Amino acid sequence: MGIFTRVRDIINSNISAMLDKAEDPEKLVKLMIREMEDTLIELKASCAAAMASKKKIQRESETVLDHGKNWAAKAKLAVDKGREDLAREALLEKRRYTERADTLESELEQTKALVTQYQDDIMQLEDKLAAAREKKRVLAQRHRMVQTRKRAQTDIRKFDTSDAMARFEQFEQRIDRMEAEADLVNYGRKPVGLEAEIAALEGDAELEKELDALRPKKDG
Repeated sequence: MGIFTRVRDIINSNISAMLDKAEDPEKLVKLMIREMEDTLIELKASCAAAMASKKKIQRESETVLDHGKNWAAKAKLAVDKGREDLAREALLEKRRYTERADTLESELEQTKALVTQYQDDIMQLEDKLAAAREKKRVLAQRHRMVQTRKRAQTDIRKFDTSDAMARFEQFEQRIDRMEAEADLVNYGRKPVGLEAEIAALEGDAELEKELDALRPKKDG
């Protein structure tokens, strides 16, 4: 397949439609980008070669035109000197260079048109490549989002099972037991030292109140 055919196929392709039909859009767009990049490299190389050829033709055309002018001047000189035979030969040389100049002019126009076509195709292909790279970025972003959602849904289902809830209940019961054990650490221990004496006084005062309540009341 020639380069122009490949370029035309790429430029005329509908990336979105191709991706909609693809089983693996992300893989397809990577392949498309690789093909576009390879084609763009080849296209730029061909354009550079055509531009170099254009300059070469221009230089040769200028040289041929100069030779034609020189032979025209020589023909005029020969006529002035009465040497029409030499003038005739000089005019034949001039005609030869003129015909070559016409051929080069035609080649130059064709080469200029080719360069213009290359440059236009390069611009269109770069636009297409930019669109494909944007598609790749969007697809990669969507792929990451889908993977994140999938992991989230998997975790939700994982923690929504009866086994998971049972484990949570076991954790809760273990914590309740640990709290109860912490509450029982000092349960039943008698205070010592100053605290013990004060506690005893408080206990005695309470006891006296209870005894006083039990004693028979004296009539006033």
